[in-house]
Amino acid sequence: MKKLSLLAVFLVFLLTPQHRVEAQGGFIRTSGLHFVLNGSPFFANGFNAYWLTCVASDPSQRYKISNAFMEASSRGLSVARTWAFNDGGSTALQYSPGSYNEQMFKGLDFVVSEAGKYNIRLILSLVNNYDSFGGKKQYVQWARNQGQNIASDDEFFTNPVVKGFYKNHVQTVLTRVNTITGVAYKNDPTIFAWELMNEPRCQSDPSGSTIQAWITEMAAFLKSIDSSHLLEAGLEGFYGTSSAEKQFNPGFQVGTDFISNNQIPGIDFATIHSYPDQWLSDTNDQAQLAFLNKWLDSHIQDARNVLRKPLLLTEFGKSWKDPGYSSSQRDALFNTVYSKIYWSARTGGATAGGLFWQLLTEGMDSYRDGYEVILNEAPSTSNMITAYCHRLRYLGKLYARMRNIEKIQEAEAIRKQQWQNENKGKNIGN
Repeated sequence: MKKLSLLAVFLVFLLTPQHRVEAQGGFIRTSGLHFVLNGSPFFANGFNAYWLTCVASDPSQRYKISNAFMEASSRGLSVARTWAFNDGGSTALQYSPGSYNEQMFKGLDFVVSEAGKYNIRLILSLVNNYDSFGGKKQYVQWARNQGQNIASDDEFFTNPVVKGFYKNHVQTVLTRVNTITGVAYKNDPTIFAWELMNEPRCQSDPSGSTIQAWITEMAAFLKSIDSSHLLEAGLEGFYGTSSAEKQFNPGFQVGTDFISNNQIPGIDFATIHSYPDQWLSDTNDQAQLAFLNKWLDSHIQDARNVLRKPLLLTEFGKSWKDPGYSSSQRDALFNTVYSKIYWSARTGGATAGGLFWQLLTEGMDSYRDGYEVILNEAPSTSNMITAYCHRLRYLGKLYARMRNIEKIQEAEAIRKQQWQNENKGKNIGN
């Protein structure tokens, strides 16, 4: 039988309709520059939806989670990033250190369970840098309430009592047994990865050493509980003083270092965020897109050549509140992001997907922040998202098929060699 060339396989693959929904499979792993699922490269675009647990805590509103997952899945989106925290206050997940709201936790249980039904993987963030949903400010205040003399919220990263509170939360979430599925979170492959913190910043130490030490400690602690899931730090991608590429920072330092922070053992892949309309708010749309191109190119190159780890763009977007906004401007930004991701993936690079901020479904006007995307209300953006999701998925399937063909060819070569060895010296034929 004549062997097909890889190019022929590629052409057949592209011309063959693909409609089958893939099963969830096992845990996402990393292999060099790539995410892998069952041994094959895994690429995926997705979305942010920080609101999932809050809404799901009210059973009468859970249909919104189902609708969001259904709409996202139907367009090829397969990763969602959301909060596994809400610290302090009457509707908190964690009322006080070690004291949890079971109704809120059941909301998170539903989110994890429902994501699995729609083949959506979850990135769960464990604490916020900012005051919303409590964040490091709430942790510091809890420690003050227990007599700790803390001057700055940045001592979240250094105070041993605060770090103990955080570790307790990590352990509580990871060992939580889902009341719907009966599976502990640390054993559930629906969860793609854990995130140590949403956008960690420590501006009192621009060198990055404080956050470097905190990530090192917390990554080791989390991995001691759960070695099955991937872990990322939650970084925005700002370069530190040790990096020659720091000129690509948008004019400020936040105490993180994209290179050194992501080289920490236990950090499985790198992340970046990108909001040119916020970071360069005094410039025009063309200048912001030019910055975005450089920002993406720099990090894509460093993930491939320096970090040698996969890269996800875990937040990006453009607000309709920007002066002179038009949907075509948002589409241009999305197209820039998705094009860079696809080109990196297609050429063997480290970039594996992007998650826009943020997805809403109908009837959620109170959650609109300017960046929201309601797929049924934004046809041009929705069509673009769908097209790029399908291209990434097909690319992943192509690589899987190529890998299978290579395995078959290797097996054939081994069998041929074995046959030759077994029949060496024998008189075969007439």
